[in-house]
Amino acid sequence: MAKCTNCGKSGLFFKVNSNSRCKECERIALLHVEERQLQERIAKIQTDISINEKGYIEIKEKRESLYKEIADEAKKDALSQISGQIDSKNLELQNIIVQIEEKQKLFQSISEEYNQSQKTILSNANKLRKLQTLFKSMQYSTKKYFDAESVSKEILADTLPIESEELLSTTVILKLHLMDIRELRKLYNQNSKIIHDLLIKYQGRYTTKANMSIYKLMVIALEAELQNVLYNMRYSKVDKAINDIKTFTAKYLKIATDGNQSIATTVNKFIGEIEYLYIEAIKIEYEYYLQKERIKEEQKALREQMRQEALERKLLAEERKKVEQEEEKYRNEIININEQIKATDDALKISQLEERIVRIQDQLGEVEKKKEDIITLQNGKAGYIYIISNFGSFGENVFKIGMTRRIDPQDRIDELGSASLPFNFDVHSFIFSNSAPELEHNLHKQLNNKRINKVNLRKEFFNTTIDELENLVYALEPSAEFNRTMLAEQYHQSMAVEEVPETVAIIDDENVTEEEE
Repeated sequence: MAKCTNCGKSGLFFKVNSNSRCKECERIALLHVEERQLQERIAKIQTDISINEKGYIEIKEKRESLYKEIADEAKKDALSQISGQIDSKNLELQNIIVQIEEKQKLFQSISEEYNQSQKTILSNANKLRKLQTLFKSMQYSTKKYFDAESVSKEILADTLPIESEELLSTTVILKLHLMDIRELRKLYNQNSKIIHDLLIKYQGRYTTKANMSIYKLMVIALEAELQNVLYNMRYSKVDKAINDIKTFTAKYLKIATDGNQSIATTVNKFIGEIEYLYIEAIKIEYEYYLQKERIKEEQKALREQMRQEALERKLLAEERKKVEQEEEKYRNEIININEQIKATDDALKISQLEERIVRIQDQLGEVEKKKEDIITLQNGKAGYIYIISNFGSFGENVFKIGMTRRIDPQDRIDELGSASLPFNFDVHSFIFSNSAPELEHNLHKQLNNKRINKVNLRKEFFNTTIDELENLVYALEPSAEFNRTMLAEQYHQSMAVEEVPETVAIIDDENVTEEEE
C-alpha cells in the first residue's frame, strides 16, 4: 500500500511518484519552485528599476544644470544689451532735459515781456478811457449848458415844474426790503403820507424865496439821508440806525438855524416832528428784518429736519433693499416647494409641504406689508414753490412757477438761469409747504388758461401780471413773502451801455508803477 511521505496520505489504490509524493504534493512543490523563480525575477526587475531611476535622476540633474547655464548666459547677454540701451536713452534724455530748460528760460523771458506789454496796454487803455470820459463830459457840457442862463430855464421847464411838490422828494428812490411784504408796505406808505403832509404844511410857513430854498434843499437832503439809513440797515443795527436819524436831523437843524436865525423856531419844531416820523420808518423797516430772522431760524430748523429726513430716507432705502431680498427668498422657496409637490405622490409629504407653503406665505405677507410701509415713508412731499421772472429774456408779464425739493431753492434758480439764457432770473417768492406738489397744482390750476405752452404742461411759464400773482400767492399762503420788483440788473445795465469797450480789463491806479505813469 502506497503512502505519501509529504502529506502522509495512503491507500490501496493510492499512487505516488518516484519521490514517494502524491500528485497534489508534487503540484504544490512545482508551484513553490515557480514562486521562487518569480520572486527572483521581480527582485531583478526592481534592481533594474532602481538603477534606471538613478540614471534618470542624474540625466535630469544634468539637464537642469544645462538649462540653468543657458538661462544665465542668456540673462547676462540680455542685461548687457538692455544696459547699453538704457545708457543710450539716458544720454538722449539728458540732452532733451537741457533743451527743455533752455526752452523754458526762453518761454519765461517771452512771458515776462508779454505780461509787461499787457500791463502797459491796460494802463494806456485806462488812461484813454479816462480821457474819453473827460472829453465826452466837456462835449456834453458845451452842447447843453453853453448859455447858462437861457439853458437852465429851458431845462427846468422841461424836467420839473418849479412849484411842483415833487421838488421836495429825492430824484433817486432806493428799493427798500419792506416793500416786498404787503402789511409792512401798507404801514410804510401810511407813514410816508404823514411825512408828505408835514412837509407841505411847513412849506407854507416860509414867505421869502431864500427861506423857501433853504427849506426845500434841507427836505431833499433829509429824505436822501433817510433812504440811505433805511437801505443800509440790518437786523443787528437798529439802534445805530435810530442814532443816525437823530445825528443827521441835529446836523441839519444846526446848519439851517446858523444860516438864518429868523427861521430857528419853525425849523426846531419841524425837525422834532420829522425826526419822530423818520424813526417810525426805521421801525417799520426793522420789522422786515425781524420777520427775516424768524424765517431764518425756521429755515435752520427746517434744514436740520431735512438733513434728518435725508438720513432717514437713506436708512429706509437700505431697509427696503433688505426686505426685497427677503421677499425674493420667500418667493423662491415657494417655487421650490411647489416643484417638490409636483415630483412626489406621497400624500403625507404633500400635506406637510402645503402646510409649509401656508407658513411661508404668511411670512411673505408680513414682508410685503413692511415693504409698503417703507415705500410710503419714502414718498415725502415737502418742498418750495418758486415764482421767478426774466424780463430781459421773456419780457414783462412772463413768469415761471415751479417746485423744488432742494434744501436751498436758490440753487435750482441758479441752475435755470445757466448759460442757455442771456440774463439771470429774478425771484419774486419762495413758498415752503409741507404739501408742495398740491400747492403747485393749485397755483397752476388758477392760471391754467394763461399758460404760454398749452401742449407741453411741464413748461411752467405763464402770461400774467405781478398784481394778479401777488394776490394769488397771498390768497393761498397769507404768510408768504412776495417781491414785486423786477430788478433785471444785467439787462438794464446792458441797455445803458452804448458800445462794448474794446478793452474790458481795467487796472487800479494804485497798482500802476511810476515807470508806467
